[in-house]
Amino acid sequence: MGHTRNSIVINAPYDLVFDISNHIERWTELFGKEYVKAEVLERKGNEITFRLTDDENKSWVSKRWLFKDLKFAVASRHEPMFPFKYMKIVWLYTEVEGGILMTWIQDFEMDPGFTKFTAEQIEGFINRHSQDNLKIFKDLIEKEAGNQKS
Repeated sequence: MGHTRNSIVINAPYDLVFDISNHIERWTELFGKEYVKAEVLERKGNEITFRLTDDENKSWVSKRWLFKDLKFAVASRHEPMFPFKYMKIVWLYTEVEGGILMTWIQDFEMDPGFTKFTAEQIEGFINRHSQDNLKIFKDLIEKEAGNQKS
């Protein structure tokens, strides 16, 4: 089983951090060049079903559940699952001095038929991408927070 955990402090109000980071349609901007398309397929209560398309033109559908009042969101990949057996993601938002500590935790297991990379290599890729993406989230959200103060 693979597991990653990455965090960053974003100097912005909680509502802004939560709302922007969970605005799926903005993920093409928030995740740098990782996603070329982010489409919401359905919203039902706190559940969002969406499709992501990466820079290699591979798409998959995921579901995300928002718990804004409890300061977290959870997600899971659905179709196609490959190259994973499962992929679960938790985003935590913790108020700390200096802003909001946003933490991404991912647990996954690779499909046995996927032999291109090991689970350890995938962990490394996810960690690198998460750290890069968290910096983009921080920069963009802090910039928008600054614009709201003006």
